Amino acid sequence: MFLSKNICILVVLVILVENIFSYNHRAKHKPQRHRASFAYREDFLDEHAHAHVHELEQILKESESSEGVHVKHHIRHHHEVTPWPVKKEAVVEGDIVLGGLMMVHEREDSITCGPIMPQGGVQALESMLYTLDRLNNGDSTGTLLPEIKLGAHILDDCDKDTYGLEMAVDFIKGSISNIDGAEYSCNKSQVRKVISGVVGAASSVTSIQVANLLRLFKIPQVSVILSTSPELSNKQRFEYFTRTIPSDHYQVKAMVDIVKLLGWSYVSIIYEESNYGIKAFEELEDLLAEYNICIAIKEKLVKDSGVADEIAYDSIVQKLLTKPRARGAIVFGSDQEVAGVMRAVRRNNATGSFSWIGSDGWSARSLVSDGNEAEVEGTLSVQPQANPVQGFEEYFLNLNVENNKRNPWFVEFWEHHFQCLYPNSSRTPYNQNYKKMCTGKEQLSKQNTVFEDQLQFVSDAVMAFAYAIRDMHLELCKGRPGLCDAMKPTKGTELLKYLRKVNFEGLSGDRFHFDQNGDGPARYNIIHFKQTTPGKYKWVRVGEYHEGELRLNMQEIQFKLAHPKPPESVCSLPCDLGQAKKYVEGESCCWHCFNCTQYQIRDPFDETQCKECLPGTVPDALHVRCVDIPEEYLQPTSAWAIGAMAFSSTGILVTMFVCGVFIRHNDTPVVRASGRELSYVLLAGIFMCYAVTYALVFRPSDVVCGIQRFGAGFCFTVVYAALLTKTNRISRIFNAGKRSAKRPSFISPRSQLIICAGLVGVQVLINAVWMVISPPKAIHHYPTREDNLLVCSSYIDASYMIAFTYPILLIVICTVYAVLTRKIPEAFNESKHIGFTMYTTCVIWLAFVPLYFGTANHVAMRITSMSVTISLSASVTVVCLFSPKLYIILIRPERNVRQSMMPMRYSAINKSTTATTNSGAGSMMAAVTLTAATCNQKNQIQKHVPPGSTEEKDGDSGIKPELKDSSTQTNGYIAPPPSAAAAANGLTASPNNNAAPNEEHPARVNNNYNNGPILPIKGDL
Repeated sequence: MFLSKNICILVVLVILVENIFSYNHRAKHKPQRHRASFAYREDFLDEHAHAHVHELEQILKESESSEGVHVKHHIRHHHEVTPWPVKKEAVVEGDIVLGGLMMVHEREDSITCGPIMPQGGVQALESMLYTLDRLNNGDSTGTLLPEIKLGAHILDDCDKDTYGLEMAVDFIKGSISNIDGAEYSCNKSQVRKVISGVVGAASSVTSIQVANLLRLFKIPQVSVILSTSPELSNKQRFEYFTRTIPSDHYQVKAMVDIVKLLGWSYVSIIYEESNYGIKAFEELEDLLAEYNICIAIKEKLVKDSGVADEIAYDSIVQKLLTKPRARGAIVFGSDQEVAGVMRAVRRNNATGSFSWIGSDGWSARSLVSDGNEAEVEGTLSVQPQANPVQGFEEYFLNLNVENNKRNPWFVEFWEHHFQCLYPNSSRTPYNQNYKKMCTGKEQLSKQNTVFEDQLQFVSDAVMAFAYAIRDMHLELCKGRPGLCDAMKPTKGTELLKYLRKVNFEGLSGDRFHFDQNGDGPARYNIIHFKQTTPGKYKWVRVGEYHEGELRLNMQEIQFKLAHPKPPESVCSLPCDLGQAKKYVEGESCCWHCFNCTQYQIRDPFDETQCKECLPGTVPDALHVRCVDIPEEYLQPTSAWAIGAMAFSSTGILVTMFVCGVFIRHNDTPVVRASGRELSYVLLAGIFMCYAVTYALVFRPSDVVCGIQRFGAGFCFTVVYAALLTKTNRISRIFNAGKRSAKRPSFISPRSQLIICAGLVGVQVLINAVWMVISPPKAIHHYPTREDNLLVCSSYIDASYMIAFTYPILLIVICTVYAVLTRKIPEAFNESKHIGFTMYTTCVIWLAFVPLYFGTANHVAMRITSMSVTISLSASVTVVCLFSPKLYIILIRPERNVRQSMMPMRYSAINKSTTATTNSGAGSMMAAVTLTAATCNQKNQIQKHVPPGSTEEKDGDSGIKPELKDSSTQTNGYIAPPPSAAAAANGLTASPNNNAAPNEEHPARVNNNYNNGPILPIKGDL
């Protein structure tokens, strides 16, 4: 009967243990699928637990007999080969019992438990007992738990998840046997105490296993010291788990901030192949990528490899050495594994090749640094911030084997500490070689004892349970001393609610509370392993990380003795200014640098590309940014501009002088003969030709460009429209005289002005349409890569020719007329002057065109050449057309008479009258014929004044000159009709104009003049 029942409980417990372990083992590879699988098992256990509770209760009670001892032994040694370890437990009786799971022994591969762990094991256990003493004895907390004593049931997990889970089964036995109030229906002496909460485990891997088990039975758990895995913050999976130590999420952030502060961009990562290491690595990978820090090598440390073959560690170090530029290495692991790495560094002669950033799992551990000081030197490590537990050091130094019977492992600690064999102690694999016997007189002291720095987290865990129980007692028991029925037993769900809300000052003097994830405050110390003097090393505090802010005293940091500068850990050095990167394939932090070309800079948004500077800009000397090329335009202060403006100013003064002379002598024959109205128009055009130079030399703007475009063509149009009107008038007058005696149309001054205005209007219309289609603009022109010309838009192409096309047409027509009228009598030599003006103008502009288009890149020369060309054209017009007139007016005023304009000799005039037969036409006036003379008086002119001739009158005077043929040619040339002569010179045939009174002016006309009739002259043209 007993055997079958024992087999039943064995099967139940072993299946339970193996299922949970199997889930966690597989979850490392397929966490999502097996998480759902485990949830199913949890539901299964919850549904069937009550169905079998009574049967399990009987089995558990009977198993406490001698037969039960065998069952416990069988469970404990289900997979063990050696009888080590012997299961022990530290028990403190109390009204409410807290479980404790401490790593009293180190982890070992060959056997279940390794040697005793003095700091994180024995001292952590004693810290829990010491805190319970302070609470139960009322020291400084006398009224915290009135008449309630806290007890403890502490076990050893040997820093192994599987063994720790096996030990944690003891914590649920009371919960199974006492369900449904069975505790109070049986003999209380046989009742197993219910574990209200568990302190521990110390490591993340063990805490995860235990948390999965305790969750099924709703037992709150507060973990300590090394249970920092971010996974444990997931309250959907670990709803009954809390911890006094912060999550590795903050530790990882602190480590990355240190890497950033040191300026490293290329690091290696070594992480433990456990939940503690894998989760930290995942967070490290994400954070480093976020800050563009590359991982050179990432290697795993197999859990429980502390005593593995050295070749495994050598392989890791050799891989690190393949990336010599990755001097920085982040190591996230436990002390045993990291110690193996440091020994491998020494074996491979790599001491000093790496600078370590360490996690809390191995930093400040003598197991790592002892004997490996040179390899560990320079390490910067992150440690959860903890202060000494007040009074604990004195308490612990006063302990000995005799006064500390409640700690069953203290004898092992004593033997390990003093390297002696205590009388009557149990044999262990680690005390067999001790030859010296312990006397019991040995004494712990500060000199021979190293204390764990993180005992505060153990004490805070016990204090958190105490304050939660106090708050629960105040609400459920209304403050009555002792436990009330509502707290017999304490319900895990209720206790967890109060546990998450605690806020107290612990025995270390720090305030403590849990955050929203059930984690302790994120406070870290940054510690540094340095050589203070030659051969002397120690861990020193050099900074802190508090609430996301890193504070580091760089002056205290030295990676080698007398070398405070951090080592360089980058794959490739930053490229020089003006260089771009070409990344090595498969490496995001390794690149080659190449120079950008002469007119390129590195793209500010893409460091792998060179960016061409925009036209008008060139790279600065360092090829960092593009700078503007100074604008190039004709400066008014330049020699080119001053020369052009001086020439134009002289021309303007001359033009104004000419205009003044003409105005002063407005009614003289010379001025009248030149055609006063058109002469003034011509002078206005010449003035504008000179003035347009100022628009050309000013700094280009939209307005200036508009003035240039309009003015350059308009001024020429005014000049050559006036000249064309003049030449056309002369040509029409003389051509008409060949064909008929009828006076030509539109030769009056008003007609001439209208014709000239019409010709100018065409240019205005052309400019207006051009302005609308292509508005003038000042633009930057870049004929070469290093030019930045500020010019008008029409400057860069041949569009200026639009402005000059019409004036050129007028010039061509004027030139044609000048050629056609070149043989008129010399008395009408203004036509010859116009012809000479046109010939010279054509030569000037034919020379200008290649000069203009050949100096496209020389702004000053191009603009100056245009302005000088325009001014020269105006000057030619002034000199050729106006200088002869100014000569007569100013120097030879005696020639400024009508006879000088038309030097004539009157020959015999035969008067005859011709009757007209047409009704209403009246009689045709007889023409007064004049014989024109040349300027040099080469031809003989005979003047004949018939006696008794009457004086000519203005208007219709009734004088009827006789039209008479003459067959004799006396002057050697064909004289033009007198009316044509007068009209061409702008004079009338009236004798009242500078003629003597009572003098007749008939002229004999040679009829060989193309046999044309004589034109009558009537009035002033």
